[in-house]
Amino acid sequence: MMILDSQVHAYESNTPKRPWHSVPNWPDHVTGDEMVAAMDRLGVDGAIFISAFSMYRYDASYAVEVQKAHPGRFAIVKPVDPDNPAVGDVIADWKQTPGAVGIRVIMTKEADREPNDPGFDRILRAALRHDLPVNILLGQRGCGHGKNAVIKVSGACTLSREPYPFPDIWDPLARVFDAWGLERCLWGTDWTRAYAVVNYEQAVEPFLKTARLSESERAMLMGGACAKAYRWSPKKS
Repeated sequence: MMILDSQVHAYESNTPKRPWHSVPNWPDHVTGDEMVAAMDRLGVDGAIFISAFSMYRYDASYAVEVQKAHPGRFAIVKPVDPDNPAVGDVIADWKQTPGAVGIRVIMTKEADREPNDPGFDRILRAALRHDLPVNILLGQRGCGHGKNAVIKVSGACTLSREPYPFPDIWDPLARVFDAWGLERCLWGTDWTRAYAVVNYEQAVEPFLKTARLSESERAMLMGGACAKAYRWSPKKS
């Protein structure tokens, strides 16, 4: 079974070379090499590397470096700025970047953005033109079940109120699976954002060991749906 994590955030130490915008409650560093080592220990074949907005804002240069070093293990997604009038050109350039499979926009209430924001319209039109999936961080806004929409089931273990292996996540997840269909649900760890609550093993193992998923369901949730959504599959060297 191919395992593809739909959301990880790797980063290097906070240095003047590439300073962090903010300092979250994460480890001092989880480099691309360290992320691959963690994935190898658990049999995770690949991951969608979402450049960390909290640290790097719209600069995805570290993600590009990591993907170049591990091209078969990571595909990359870049946050883009709705306030940039040239965001269409940014997206066009990103489309040509090796390993680039999508872009990301932040649409939480904290970001003070509304669905009719003209910047989002520019982004969505450019993404459609260049055939790039759009990751939308909605926060508490919620979303509908549009025809071309999928949902990330990432960081689910961080929402548990019980200790590892977090048995209380499964009834709420079952409602998500029923509403969306497993072919539109993308499992992910959200590591390293999840660091304050779980380690990488604790974010992966509950999904590998639960009896609530059949093998075919597990294969779809933990890799198949993600590979289809991004049209990318990992290749171990």
